[in-house]
Amino acid sequence: QVQLVESGGGLVQDGGSLRLSCAASGRTFTTYAMGWFRQAPGKEREFVAAISWNGGNADYAEALKGRFFIFRDNTKNTVYLQMNSLKPDDTAVYYCAAKTAPSISTRASGYNYWGQGNQVTVSS
Repeated sequence: QVQLVESGGGLVQDGGSLRLSCAASGRTFTTYAMGWFRQAPGKEREFVAAISWNGGNADYAEALKGRFFIFRDNTKNTVYLQMNSLKPDDTAVYYCAAKTAPSISTRASGYNYWGQGNQVTVSS
């Protein structure tokens, strides 16, 4: 069993930055690909970013490339999402997810464990 605990969300102004963290329990974190997804009110959950087990491969939603960055520190069992130049459209609940395999996936169905979600609100 893997537990994912997210932190770092909150309220930020248009154009600001936030960094989300997701700390994982369990000794097998280093073998898992990790992902971030988000869900805005009234919308489906959507892919944000994913990173392979060793950080050697990453993928992003096309619209977020250049603004969002995913990275991980396997010594701390933590994955991060750095979000820059935030816009009101980025307002959503952000979820981290763990995939019990090394390679990344952009599909929510590919992930086995989920965090509790963390609200990010960008004010205009």
